[in-house]
Amino acid sequence: MPHATARADAARAVIFSPLEGAGRAELVEQRLTDAIVSGVLHDGERLPSEADLAKSLGVALVTAREALVALRHKGLVRTRRGRDGGSFVTYDRDASARVLDERLRTTSRIELRDLSLHVAAIAGMAAEVAADRASDDDIASLVEIDARADLTSAGGARRAVSRFRLEVAAVSQSPRLVHEELRLQAETGPLLFLCLRAQEYRDRSRQARLDIIDAIRRADAASARRATVDHVTECVEWLIDEKARLEAGEGSGS
Repeated sequence: MPHATARADAARAVIFSPLEGAGRAELVEQRLTDAIVSGVLHDGERLPSEADLAKSLGVALVTAREALVALRHKGLVRTRRGRDGGSFVTYDRDASARVLDERLRTTSRIELRDLSLHVAAIAGMAAEVAADRASDDDIASLVEIDARADLTSAGGARRAVSRFRLEVAAVSQSPRLVHEELRLQAETGPLLFLCLRAQEYRDRSRQARLDIIDAIRRADAASARRATVDHVTECVEWLIDEKARLEAGEGSGS
């Protein structure tokens, strides 16, 4: 699918774009971690060299190096020496789950609420504008993304949500909204969509897509925005509940 390829290329471009507030190895580590656990960077994929990574992210060489060391300690990257050497992604489902659980534990409830506001503002506005601007072909594209969604796994459901929201942003015809949606997905998507571990929430994600498609088809901007915001809010409420379970030692971990 040309659209899917274009979105994937755009997502990768965001991953290796300059960081805001550059200079902290933790920011580099977090961006690459999110890209790995969300599947933007694939198992076995070779990362840019330390020098190239530092240049693309706008950080010092030592900062990029520290971030890669941290990723190796997490088990998300391995480094091989020699002519064909470099740093390679080592995606491991269990390791990734532990990384995300730990991130949720260390993210405050205030930060989660703020995340909800930010993501809902961008995704909701994109849906609202898309309802006013969508063509029949645009609607057909949204329907196709939903029809192709794989709800049998958390990863499949997450990819469906990601593609759908990017397509809605593209239908809005706003390059700024598209870029911001990509940036938010790169930095927060793996955490935000943790609820898709549960089949119930995968099914709810599909119902949200159907509601948004219906609203866009009817050119009902308010309903398109409301369905989008409600879905984001539901995901964050799940995160807050899951955070409480993790803190009590009862997290799902699956």
